[in-house]
Formats: sequence, structure tokens, C-alpha cells
Amino acid sequence: MLCILGGGLLLLMVGMLGLSGGQYEGGTNYTVETIRDNGGKKEIAVIDLNGVIASFSVDANGHNQVLSLKRQFKWANDDDNVVAILLRINSPGGEVLASDNIADFVRESEKPVISVMGSVAASGGYYVAAPSDWIVAHELTITGSIGVIMSGYSFRNLMDKVGVQPIVFKSGKNKDMLSMNKREEDISEEERKIVQDMIGETFGRFKKVVREGRNLDGREGEEGRSLSKDWETFADGRILSGSTALEQGFIDELGDLDTGIERALEIAGISEANVIRYQQPINFSMMFPFLGKNETKQIKIDWGIEIPKLKAGRLYFLSPTLLY
Repeated sequence: MLCILGGGLLLLMVGMLGLSGGQYEGGTNYTVETIRDNGGKKEIAVIDLNGVIASFSVDANGHNQVLSLKRQFKWANDDDNVVAILLRINSPGGEVLASDNIADFVRESEKPVISVMGSVAASGGYYVAAPSDWIVAHELTITGSIGVIMSGYSFRNLMDKVGVQPIVFKSGKNKDMLSMNKREEDISEEERKIVQDMIGETFGRFKKVVREGRNLDGREGEEGRSLSKDWETFADGRILSGSTALEQGFIDELGDLDTGIERALEIAGISEANVIRYQQPINFSMMFPFLGKNETKQIKIDWGIEIPKLKAGRLYFLSPTLLY
């Protein structure tokens, strides 16, 4: 069963040069890389969100994307020298829960968060940006994709042709909802209503995150854009260019990383700052993953992003174009 949420994809398949040191809870070391050294003490921390948003293990040590981002937000918020966070997003979306968790990190950050969108920040990628204090995108950034769609496949007619008869034992009448064994006419009205109610609830959640995140009264910066009066017209799953997103108030400004840095300095009320990012040191097992357990595979997609293999039983806010 394939379910697309927010122009994203909900999959439910039974079977988803200067270095300084520091520590996070548990005693693991991290390093701070200086991207731009302006000779000052104040810093802007860059946190990168790339590829499909996922919570499952991505390396030999079991580090996952959500935990990694949580740690980086914690380090930035605990660092007295950091005055703002730049969240660089290049993602078509991903797991629903993982996207919501990351949006919480942004929303709960004690330091202002400026999101800078790359080539794509759609569906879950936009979801995590929405609570930011400021959003910057290129005029050609692919963003938006707010809405809900659920689709599935039925192999029953093919099974009938080859003489395969499904035998199903279930604990309740709705346990095999949207099973690939069912014909279209076998789907009951009750099943349709259950699915539609779930879609409506998820769609409402997405719009709530956008509405609250784009509320000017709750954000830094007096020049920010607020949502247009008819913004919900554009929350129908369509993708938007950065220019259209600006017109409708989904973002605040057109630009790039330099634009985001300038805005971060303005919001922080300072004239210059070093730009840094946090990294976990590479250990032996990460350099040679075949010596450890690393079953994660990478899939190439048209947008030039490498994504991990999607897992069964996971929920995804993910652009459907990735699968077609």
C-alpha cells in the first residue's frame, strides 16, 4: 500500500579548518569545523538536512538522522558563542514522525533558526522548515507539496489469471484494509471512511504546522512574510517554485546561504560571526563499514540526492515523483 501525504508518500507495507572538541550526553566527542573564520567569538551554527528524512539506522554505529540532528541542535543551543542556527535543507521529505520530530527541534530551539532551502525542500522538507524564524529559498527551489493522497495497488486480477487464490485469516473485519489481494469492489464504505478520516487528520496536522510556523507574531524579524489570505488554495499537493512560495508567504526571502547568514546576523543583532558546523569524528568502523553491520543501501534519484532504502512499516511525507 502506498500512501502519499502532503504531496508526500506514506508507505505502509506489511513485512519502513579549525577544529575544537566537545561532548554530548553519553561522553561521545564531536568536533567543530570552522567554515568561515571572521576572527570573532560569536558563531552561526550550520546544520544540514539532506536526502530523505528517516529515523532508521544509517551507519555502522547505529547513528540515525533524527538523533544526529537532535544532538546538533542541542550542541548549538548549549554553546554560548552560537547566536543563530542555519538549517540547510535539501530534502524531498520522508517519514512522517521523523519530520515532525525535526520540526519540534526547530520550534523548541532557544536560538533563532534560519532555514535555507536548496534545490528541493518539499513536503516533509517544507514541514521541518515551517516553524523556522526565517525561511530563505532560491527562486527555483522546489518546495510546497502540502496535501494528502493515498494510493495502493491491487494484484487480485493478475492472481486470478494465474490461478492464485488468497487465503486470509484475520482478527477483525478491517485487518486487511487496502490489501493487495482485494478487488476495488471489495473495499467497503467503512474502510474508505476510515482511510479518508486518517487522510483528513494528517492534512489538518500539516496545515496547522504551516499556519503556526508562518505566524509573524511568533517569529523573529519584522520584515517576514505572512501567509496570503488564500494560502490554503496552494495547499493542495502542488509543488511551488521559490518565487511562488514567496508570493504566497510560505517563505520570507529569496536568496542563498550568504543571504541566510546575513539574515542570521541581522536577527542576532551583530555585524559579524564565524560560521561553524558540528561533526562526529570518523571512527574505524565508519571508515570501513563492511567490518561492522551496515545494511543500509543508497538509491539514486533524479534530483541528485542519495536516499536510504525505504523500509516496510514506515510512514513517509515524500514526493511521489521519487517512485515513478
